[in-house]
Amino acid sequence: MKTLYLECNMGAAGDMLMAALYELLDEKQQKSFLDTMNALGLPGVEVSPAAAKTGGIAGTHMKVTVHGLEEHEHGHHHDGGHEHGHSHEHHHHHHATPGHIAGIIQGLPLPQAVKERARSVYDAIAQAEAQAHGCDVGDVHYHEVGALDAVADVVGVCCAMDLLNPQRVTASPVHVGSGTVKCAHGVMPVPAPAAAALLAGVPTYGGAVQGELCTPTGAALLKCFVQSYGPMPLMVTEKIGYGIGSKEFEQANCVRAFLGESREEPREEIVELVCNIDDMSPEALAFACSCLLELGALDVYTTPGTMKKGRPGHVLTALCQPGGEDEFARHILAHTTTNGLRVRRCGKYFLEPGAGQVQTQWGPVRVKLAQGYGVSHTKPEFEDVAALAKANGLPYQTVFQAAMGQIKG
Repeated sequence: MKTLYLECNMGAAGDMLMAALYELLDEKQQKSFLDTMNALGLPGVEVSPAAAKTGGIAGTHMKVTVHGLEEHEHGHHHDGGHEHGHSHEHHHHHHATPGHIAGIIQGLPLPQAVKERARSVYDAIAQAEAQAHGCDVGDVHYHEVGALDAVADVVGVCCAMDLLNPQRVTASPVHVGSGTVKCAHGVMPVPAPAAAALLAGVPTYGGAVQGELCTPTGAALLKCFVQSYGPMPLMVTEKIGYGIGSKEFEQANCVRAFLGESREEPREEIVELVCNIDDMSPEALAFACSCLLELGALDVYTTPGTMKKGRPGHVLTALCQPGGEDEFARHILAHTTTNGLRVRRCGKYFLEPGAGQVQTQWGPVRVKLAQGYGVSHTKPEFEDVAALAKANGLPYQTVFQAAMGQIKG
Protein backbone atom coordinates (compact mmCIF):
# COMPACT_ATOMS: atom_id res chain seq x y z
CA MET A 1 0.00 0.00 0.00
CA LYS A 2 1.42 3.40 -1.03
CA THR A 3 2.05 5.06 2.32
CA LEU A 4 3.15 8.56 3.31
CA TYR A 5 4.60 9.05 6.80
CA LEU A 6 5.10 12.60 8.11
CA GLU A 7 7.65 13.06 10.89
CA CYS A 8 6.64 16.16 12.87
CA ASN A 9 9.48 16.21 15.44
CA MET A 10 9.66 19.98 14.93
CA GLY A 11 5.96 20.50 14.46
CA ALA A 12 4.46 21.44 11.13
CA ALA A 13 3.83 24.60 9.16
CA GLY A 14 2.26 25.02 5.73
CA ASP A 15 5.47 25.91 3.89
CA MET A 16 7.47 23.11 5.56
CA LEU A 17 4.86 20.48 4.65
CA MET A 18 4.71 21.82 1.08
CA ALA A 19 8.53 21.69 0.75
CA ALA A 20 8.74 18.12 2.15
CA LEU A 21 6.06 16.88 -0.26
CA TYR A 22 7.66 18.79 -3.15
CA GLU A 23 10.90 16.82 -2.59
CA LEU A 24 8.94 13.56 -3.02
CA LEU A 25 7.68 14.52 -6.50
CA ASP A 26 9.64 13.43 -9.58
CA GLU A 27 11.21 16.12 -11.81
CA LYS A 28 8.27 16.29 -14.20
CA GLN A 29 5.79 16.57 -11.31
CA GLN A 30 7.94 19.26 -9.65
CA LYS A 31 7.86 21.38 -12.80
CA SER A 32 4.13 20.92 -13.22
CA PHE A 33 3.62 21.75 -9.49
CA LEU A 34 5.57 25.04 -9.73
CA ASP A 35 3.89 25.98 -13.02
CA THR A 36 0.48 25.37 -11.42
CA MET A 37 1.32 27.28 -8.22
CA ASN A 38 2.65 30.31 -10.12
CA ALA A 39 -0.31 30.40 -12.51
CA LEU A 40 -2.90 30.54 -9.72
CA GLY A 41 -3.42 34.25 -10.22
CA LEU A 42 -3.05 35.08 -6.49
CA PRO A 43 -2.06 38.79 -6.63
CA GLY A 44 1.70 39.24 -6.20
CA VAL A 45 2.22 35.68 -4.87
CA GLU A 46 5.23 33.67 -6.04
CA VAL A 47 6.28 30.18 -4.96
CA SER A 48 9.86 29.03 -5.47
CA PRO A 49 11.89 26.19 -3.93
CA ALA A 50 15.31 27.04 -2.49
CA ALA A 51 18.01 24.61 -1.38
CA ALA A 52 18.41 25.04 2.38
CA LYS A 53 20.18 23.46 5.35
CA THR A 54 19.20 23.09 8.98
CA GLY A 55 21.40 21.51 11.62
CA GLY A 56 23.54 19.98 8.88
CA ILE A 57 20.56 18.48 7.03
CA ALA A 58 20.06 19.46 3.38
CA GLY A 59 16.53 19.97 2.14
CA THR A 60 14.18 22.45 0.51
CA HIS A 61 12.77 25.69 1.85
CA MET A 62 9.66 26.75 -0.03
CA LYS A 63 9.78 30.52 -0.51
CA VAL A 64 6.30 32.00 -0.72
CA THR A 65 6.59 35.70 -1.46
CA VAL A 66 3.85 38.34 -1.69
CA HIS A 67 4.96 41.37 -3.77
CA GLY A 68 8.57 40.22 -3.43
CA LEU A 69 8.57 39.93 0.38
CA GLU A 70 8.76 36.59 2.13
CA GLU A 71 6.38 36.25 5.08
CA HIS A 72 8.96 36.64 7.86
CA GLU A 73 10.38 39.78 6.20
CA HIS A 74 7.14 41.56 7.07
CA GLY A 75 8.56 42.13 10.54
CA HIS A 76 6.45 39.36 12.05
CA HIS A 77 7.25 35.70 11.92
CA HIS A 78 5.55 32.52 13.00
CA ASP A 79 8.44 30.08 13.44
CA GLY A 80 8.95 28.12 10.27
CA GLY A 81 5.44 28.73 9.01
CA HIS A 82 3.41 31.10 6.88
CA GLU A 83 0.54 32.09 9.01
CA HIS A 84 -2.56 34.17 8.63
CA GLY A 85 -2.47 36.26 11.85
CA HIS A 86 0.15 38.82 10.75
CA SER A 87 0.59 42.34 12.06
CA HIS A 88 2.25 44.53 9.45
CA GLU A 89 3.38 48.09 9.82
CA HIS A 90 3.96 48.67 6.11
CA HIS A 91 0.68 47.40 4.69
CA HIS A 92 -2.83 48.77 4.94
CA HIS A 93 -5.05 46.48 6.96
CA HIS A 94 -7.34 44.85 4.41
CA HIS A 95 -9.23 42.15 6.23
CA ALA A 96 -10.16 38.95 4.43
CA THR A 97 -13.03 36.84 5.80
CA PRO A 98 -13.56 33.07 5.44
CA GLY A 99 -16.14 33.78 2.69
CA HIS A 100 -13.62 35.92 0.81
CA ILE A 101 -10.94 33.20 1.07
CA ALA A 102 -13.47 30.54 -0.03
CA GLY A 103 -14.24 32.71 -3.07
CA ILE A 104 -10.53 33.06 -3.92
CA ILE A 105 -10.02 29.27 -3.68
CA GLN A 106 -13.16 28.52 -5.73
CA GLY A 107 -11.87 30.79 -8.53
CA LEU A 108 -8.42 29.14 -8.78
CA PRO A 109 -7.59 27.19 -11.98
CA LEU A 110 -7.33 23.83 -10.17
CA PRO A 111 -9.10 20.43 -10.26
CA GLN A 112 -12.34 20.54 -8.26
CA ALA A 113 -11.11 17.84 -5.83
CA VAL A 114 -8.03 19.95 -4.92
CA LYS A 115 -10.16 23.06 -4.43
CA GLU A 116 -12.59 21.18 -2.18
CA ARG A 117 -9.69 19.87 -0.09
CA ALA A 118 -8.19 23.37 0.24
CA ARG A 119 -11.62 24.74 1.20
CA SER A 120 -12.03 22.09 3.92
CA VAL A 121 -8.59 23.00 5.36
CA TYR A 122 -9.57 26.69 5.42
CA ASP A 123 -12.98 25.89 6.94
CA ALA A 124 -11.17 24.01 9.71
CA ILE A 125 -8.88 27.03 10.35
CA ALA A 126 -11.86 29.44 10.40
CA GLN A 127 -13.78 27.25 12.86
CA ALA A 128 -10.73 26.95 15.13
CA GLU A 129 -10.11 30.74 15.02
CA ALA A 130 -13.78 31.42 15.83
CA GLN A 131 -13.66 28.96 18.73
CA ALA A 132 -10.37 30.41 20.03
CA HIS A 133 -11.52 34.04 19.87
CA GLY A 134 -15.14 33.46 20.86
CA CYS A 135 -16.70 34.89 17.71
CA ASP A 136 -18.84 33.66 14.79
CA VAL A 137 -17.03 31.95 11.89
CA GLY A 138 -18.09 34.75 9.51
CA ASP A 139 -16.44 37.34 11.77
CA VAL A 140 -12.96 35.75 11.64
CA HIS A 141 -10.51 38.12 9.92
CA TYR A 142 -7.26 37.24 8.19
CA HIS A 143 -4.85 40.07 7.41
CA GLU A 144 -4.68 40.08 3.65
CA VAL A 145 -0.95 39.71 2.96
CA GLY A 146 -0.80 36.86 5.44
CA ALA A 147 -4.01 35.40 4.03
CA LEU A 148 -2.54 35.12 0.53
CA ASP A 149 0.67 33.35 1.53
CA ALA A 150 -1.33 30.99 3.75
CA VAL A 151 -3.69 30.28 0.80
CA ALA A 152 -0.60 29.42 -1.27
CA ASP A 153 0.65 27.07 1.50
CA VAL A 154 -2.70 25.29 1.81
CA VAL A 155 -3.27 24.99 -1.94
CA GLY A 156 0.36 23.87 -2.43
CA VAL A 157 0.03 21.00 0.06
CA CYS A 158 -3.33 19.97 -1.47
CA CYS A 159 -1.81 20.01 -5.00
CA ALA A 160 1.28 18.03 -3.95
CA MET A 161 -0.92 15.45 -2.14
CA ASP A 162 -3.03 15.15 -5.28
CA LEU A 163 0.10 14.45 -7.38
CA LEU A 164 1.53 11.96 -4.87
CA ASN A 165 -1.86 10.28 -4.32
CA PRO A 166 -0.90 8.09 -1.30
CA GLN A 167 -3.38 5.41 -0.23
CA ARG A 168 -2.55 5.95 3.43
CA VAL A 169 -1.19 8.98 5.32
CA THR A 170 0.18 8.55 8.85
CA ALA A 171 2.25 10.85 11.06
CA SER A 172 4.30 10.97 14.24
CA PRO A 173 2.92 12.69 17.35
CA VAL A 174 3.25 16.45 16.78
CA HIS A 175 5.80 18.58 18.66
CA VAL A 176 4.11 21.92 19.38
CA GLY A 177 6.99 23.80 21.07
CA SER A 178 6.53 26.01 24.14
CA GLY A 179 6.58 29.62 25.36
CA THR A 180 4.72 32.42 23.61
CA VAL A 181 4.25 33.81 20.12
CA LYS A 182 3.41 37.31 18.87
CA CYS A 183 0.50 37.62 16.47
CA ALA A 184 -2.10 40.18 15.38
CA HIS A 185 -4.07 39.63 18.58
CA GLY A 186 -1.08 40.20 20.88
CA VAL A 187 1.13 37.70 22.71
CA MET A 188 -0.32 34.20 22.74
CA PRO A 189 0.70 30.98 24.51
CA VAL A 190 2.15 28.16 22.36
CA PRO A 191 0.44 26.35 20.74
CA ALA A 192 -1.66 29.36 19.63
CA PRO A 193 -5.31 28.81 20.65
CA ALA A 194 -6.45 28.12 17.05
CA ALA A 195 -3.69 25.51 16.60
CA ALA A 196 -4.57 23.98 19.99
CA ALA A 197 -8.24 23.71 18.94
CA LEU A 198 -7.25 22.04 15.65
CA LEU A 199 -4.96 19.57 17.41
CA ALA A 200 -7.73 18.25 19.68
CA GLY A 201 -7.70 14.48 19.21
CA VAL A 202 -4.15 14.49 17.79
CA PRO A 203 -1.23 13.18 19.93
CA THR A 204 1.00 16.20 20.71
CA TYR A 205 3.82 17.13 23.08
CA GLY A 206 5.77 20.29 23.92
CA GLY A 207 8.36 21.68 26.27
CA ALA A 208 11.63 20.73 24.59
CA VAL A 209 11.96 23.81 22.34
CA GLN A 210 11.02 27.46 22.95
CA GLY A 211 8.89 28.80 20.11
CA GLU A 212 5.82 28.02 18.00
CA LEU A 213 6.50 24.83 16.06
CA CYS A 214 3.01 23.85 14.91
CA THR A 215 1.10 26.72 13.32
CA PRO A 216 -2.68 26.76 12.80
CA THR A 217 -2.18 26.19 9.04
CA GLY A 218 0.13 23.24 9.74
CA ALA A 219 -2.34 21.82 12.28
CA ALA A 220 -5.29 22.17 9.85
CA LEU A 221 -3.38 20.42 7.05
CA LEU A 222 -2.45 17.52 9.34
CA LYS A 223 -6.04 17.30 10.57
CA CYS A 224 -7.39 17.07 7.01
CA PHE A 225 -4.87 14.58 5.58
CA VAL A 226 -3.49 12.33 8.34
CA GLN A 227 -5.48 9.16 9.03
CA SER A 228 -3.52 7.89 12.07
CA TYR A 229 -0.67 8.93 14.38
CA GLY A 230 2.11 6.85 15.91
CA PRO A 231 5.53 5.41 15.15
CA MET A 232 6.49 4.84 11.53
CA PRO A 233 4.58 1.81 10.20
CA LEU A 234 6.45 -1.17 8.79
CA MET A 235 7.25 0.19 5.32
CA VAL A 236 9.83 0.03 2.56
CA THR A 237 10.80 3.68 1.97
CA GLU A 238 11.38 4.73 -1.63
CA LYS A 239 11.84 8.50 -1.14
CA ILE A 240 12.40 10.97 1.70
CA GLY A 241 11.56 14.66 1.54
CA TYR A 242 12.99 17.34 3.87
CA GLY A 243 10.95 20.53 4.25
CA ILE A 244 12.97 23.18 6.04
CA GLY A 245 11.50 26.07 8.07
CA SER A 246 12.92 29.58 7.97
CA LYS A 247 13.84 29.82 11.66
CA GLU A 248 16.91 28.26 13.30
CA PHE A 249 16.48 26.30 16.54
CA GLU A 250 18.98 24.34 18.61
CA GLN A 251 17.89 21.27 16.62
CA ALA A 252 17.18 20.72 12.91
CA ASN A 253 13.98 22.58 11.96
CA CYS A 254 12.35 20.35 9.37
CA VAL A 255 9.42 18.14 8.53
CA ARG A 256 10.47 14.78 7.05
CA ALA A 257 8.14 12.96 4.68
CA PHE A 258 8.71 9.27 3.91
CA LEU A 259 7.00 7.75 0.86
CA GLY A 260 6.98 4.02 0.25
CA GLU A 261 5.12 0.73 0.39
CA SER A 262 3.76 -0.38 3.73
CA ARG A 263 3.70 -4.09 4.31
CA GLU A 264 0.85 -4.01 6.79
CA GLU A 265 -1.45 -6.10 4.67
CA PRO A 266 -4.59 -7.40 6.35
CA ARG A 267 -3.79 -10.22 8.75
CA GLU A 268 -6.35 -11.43 11.20
CA GLU A 269 -7.37 -14.47 13.21
CA ILE A 270 -10.00 -17.03 12.38
CA VAL A 271 -11.38 -19.99 14.37
CA GLU A 272 -11.59 -23.54 13.01
CA LEU A 273 -14.00 -26.02 14.64
CA VAL A 274 -13.23 -29.62 13.61
CA CYS A 275 -14.85 -32.99 14.31
CA ASN A 276 -14.77 -36.55 12.90
CA ILE A 277 -18.10 -38.13 11.86
CA ASP A 278 -18.61 -41.78 10.86
CA ASP A 279 -22.29 -42.37 11.65
CA MET A 280 -24.29 -39.84 9.58
CA SER A 281 -25.88 -40.43 6.20
CA PRO A 282 -24.61 -38.24 3.33
CA GLU A 283 -28.01 -36.44 3.21
CA ALA A 284 -28.00 -35.70 6.95
CA LEU A 285 -24.40 -34.45 6.83
CA ALA A 286 -25.11 -32.22 3.80
CA PHE A 287 -28.17 -30.83 5.63
CA ALA A 288 -26.07 -30.11 8.76
CA CYS A 289 -23.47 -28.25 6.64
CA SER A 290 -26.09 -26.04 4.98
CA CYS A 291 -27.66 -25.28 8.41
CA LEU A 292 -24.25 -24.16 9.79
CA LEU A 293 -23.74 -21.84 6.78
CA GLU A 294 -27.22 -20.35 7.29
CA LEU A 295 -26.37 -19.78 10.97
CA GLY A 296 -23.48 -17.54 9.88
CA ALA A 297 -20.42 -19.80 9.62
CA LEU A 298 -17.80 -18.21 7.30
CA ASP A 299 -17.28 -21.55 5.56
CA VAL A 300 -18.17 -25.22 6.13
CA TYR A 301 -16.63 -28.19 4.32
CA THR A 302 -16.05 -31.93 4.74
CA THR A 303 -13.11 -34.11 3.74
CA PRO A 304 -13.37 -37.89 3.52
CA GLY A 305 -11.25 -39.96 5.88
CA THR A 306 -10.93 -43.36 7.49
CA MET A 307 -12.00 -43.35 11.14
CA LYS A 308 -11.30 -45.83 13.94
CA LYS A 309 -12.05 -49.49 13.29
CA GLY A 310 -11.44 -48.80 9.58
CA ARG A 311 -14.81 -47.05 9.14
CA PRO A 312 -15.15 -44.55 6.25
CA GLY A 313 -16.25 -41.15 7.53
CA HIS A 314 -15.83 -37.39 7.17
CA VAL A 315 -13.87 -34.65 8.88
CA LEU A 316 -16.21 -31.65 9.22
CA THR A 317 -14.58 -28.17 9.44
CA ALA A 318 -16.50 -24.98 10.17
CA LEU A 319 -14.84 -21.53 10.16
CA CYS A 320 -16.08 -18.61 12.27
CA GLN A 321 -14.88 -15.25 13.65
CA PRO A 322 -13.00 -15.20 16.99
CA GLY A 323 -15.59 -14.85 19.73
CA GLY A 324 -18.13 -17.01 17.85
CA GLU A 325 -16.66 -20.38 18.80
CA ASP A 326 -18.99 -21.07 21.80
CA GLU A 327 -22.07 -20.49 19.68
CA PHE A 328 -20.82 -22.61 16.76
CA ALA A 329 -19.62 -25.42 19.03
CA ARG A 330 -23.24 -25.67 20.29
CA HIS A 331 -24.61 -25.58 16.71
CA ILE A 332 -22.25 -28.39 15.59
CA LEU A 333 -23.16 -30.54 18.61
CA ALA A 334 -26.87 -29.94 17.88
CA HIS A 335 -26.82 -30.56 14.11
CA THR A 336 -24.40 -33.52 13.92
CA THR A 337 -23.96 -36.83 15.75
CA THR A 338 -20.51 -35.92 17.14
CA ASN A 339 -19.99 -35.94 20.91
CA GLY A 340 -16.96 -33.63 20.83
CA LEU A 341 -15.01 -31.22 18.64
CA ARG A 342 -11.67 -29.42 18.51
CA VAL A 343 -11.21 -25.64 18.29
CA ARG A 344 -8.13 -24.04 16.71
CA ARG A 345 -7.27 -20.35 16.47
CA CYS A 346 -5.45 -19.67 13.21
CA GLY A 347 -3.63 -16.67 11.80
CA LYS A 348 -5.22 -15.61 8.51
CA TYR A 349 -3.66 -13.84 5.51
CA PHE A 350 -6.16 -12.59 2.96
CA LEU A 351 -6.58 -10.33 -0.03
CA GLU A 352 -8.92 -7.32 0.28
CA PRO A 353 -12.13 -8.12 -1.61
CA GLY A 354 -13.72 -5.80 -4.16
CA ALA A 355 -16.32 -5.97 -6.91
CA GLY A 356 -16.66 -4.70 -10.46
CA GLN A 357 -18.60 -5.39 -13.64
CA VAL A 358 -17.72 -6.03 -17.29
CA GLN A 359 -19.94 -5.85 -20.36
CA THR A 360 -20.02 -8.88 -22.69
CA GLN A 361 -21.90 -9.01 -26.01
CA TRP A 362 -24.67 -11.01 -24.23
CA GLY A 363 -24.97 -8.72 -21.19
CA PRO A 364 -23.21 -7.60 -17.98
CA VAL A 365 -21.15 -9.94 -15.77
CA ARG A 366 -20.20 -9.06 -12.20
CA VAL A 367 -16.52 -9.57 -11.34
CA LYS A 368 -14.94 -10.54 -8.01
CA LEU A 369 -11.70 -8.68 -7.24
CA ALA A 370 -9.11 -9.40 -4.55
CA GLN A 371 -5.90 -7.42 -3.94
CA GLY A 372 -2.97 -7.24 -1.52
CA TYR A 373 0.66 -8.37 -1.02
CA GLY A 374 1.38 -7.11 -4.55
CA VAL A 375 -1.11 -9.69 -5.91
CA SER A 376 -4.34 -9.06 -7.80
CA HIS A 377 -7.00 -11.72 -8.54
CA THR A 378 -10.03 -11.17 -10.79
CA LYS A 379 -12.76 -13.67 -11.53
CA PRO A 380 -16.16 -13.45 -13.25
CA GLU A 381 -19.13 -14.28 -10.98
CA PHE A 382 -20.20 -17.90 -11.68
CA GLU A 383 -23.99 -17.25 -11.47
CA ASP A 384 -23.86 -14.38 -14.01
CA VAL A 385 -21.76 -16.39 -16.50
CA ALA A 386 -23.99 -19.46 -16.09
CA ALA A 387 -27.21 -17.42 -16.54
CA LEU A 388 -25.95 -15.81 -19.78
CA ALA A 389 -24.66 -19.15 -21.10
CA LYS A 390 -28.06 -20.76 -20.41
CA ALA A 391 -30.10 -17.87 -21.87
CA ASN A 392 -28.04 -17.84 -25.10
CA GLY A 393 -27.55 -21.60 -25.51
CA LEU A 394 -23.77 -21.24 -25.16
CA PRO A 395 -21.11 -23.30 -23.38
CA TYR A 396 -20.14 -21.86 -19.97
CA GLN A 397 -16.52 -21.53 -21.13
CA THR A 398 -17.45 -19.26 -24.10
CA VAL A 399 -19.10 -16.65 -21.87
CA PHE A 400 -16.38 -17.04 -19.18
CA GLN A 401 -13.58 -16.40 -21.74
CA ALA A 402 -15.42 -13.35 -23.14
CA ALA A 403 -15.74 -11.90 -19.63
CA MET A 404 -12.05 -12.60 -18.89
CA GLY A 405 -11.12 -10.89 -22.21
CA GLN A 406 -13.00 -7.75 -21.06
CA ILE A 407 -11.20 -7.81 -17.67
CA LYS A 408 -7.75 -8.10 -19.25
CA GLY A 409 -8.64 -5.61 -22.00
